Amino acid sequence: MTEQRKAELAEALAEVRARIERACVRAGRSPSEVRMLAVTKTFPASDAALLADLGVTDLAENKVQEAAGKAAEVGSLRPDATVRWHLVGQLQRNKARSVARWAAEVQTVDSTRVAGALDRAVRSARESGERTGPLDVLVQLSLDDDPARGGCPAAELPEVIDNITRSSEMSFRGLMAVAPLGVSPDSAFERLAEIAARIRHDHPEATELSAGMSGDLDEAIAHGATCVRVGTALLGGRRLTSG
Repeated sequence: MTEQRKAELAEALAEVRARIERACVRAGRSPSEVRMLAVTKTFPASDAALLADLGVTDLAENKVQEAAGKAAEVGSLRPDATVRWHLVGQLQRNKARSVARWAAEVQTVDSTRVAGALDRAVRSARESGERTGPLDVLVQLSLDDDPARGGCPAAELPEVIDNITRSSEMSFRGLMAVAPLGVSPDSAFERLAEIAARIRHDHPEATELSAGMSGDLDEAIAHGATCVRVGTALLGGRRLTSG
């Protein structure tokens, strides 16, 4: 069963990588400019371990509690694998302490309060020896200013970014966004690219642009995405983590 699942994942991985390559060719970009995060939410640690076997080193989760357990289990299953875990779901401040223990990157910082909580959590984790370096962070931009969907309104970006860049515990890497429902991905990511360009003018180190998922990664790459978050196209339909 494990070999069958590994073969399934290998085939899907090849298809996703080919799709990314084709999108880059159409956009006049090099595929080396776009990294893929494998979003393993609702899938078991065994799948994450098989992806590591296939050379996927960037794994992402949406929920902090699921991620913490899965990161630990993958560490036990593949102790020699070099895996970076990313949080791509909304973060509550009271979960920052957990995130600081296992995450290499958080892509969903969307307020000064969340930034402050991460600053304190990372400092504590480094002092206790639970991590050795600063946390990479992206600010999640809201493209429709709907607070229910998470994300920072464009007008509040400078204040949130300033909080991050003043911290020695975090490294500001760029922006992340989700195309709003009811809006064409092309127009959503065009707006994201314009805002990202303005941010890079003041923060040239912020080169990351995380945009695009299984359904709209082509449009995201056309507008400069350097990171795509792929779940369904890679792992298939939703599964229970206990499966």
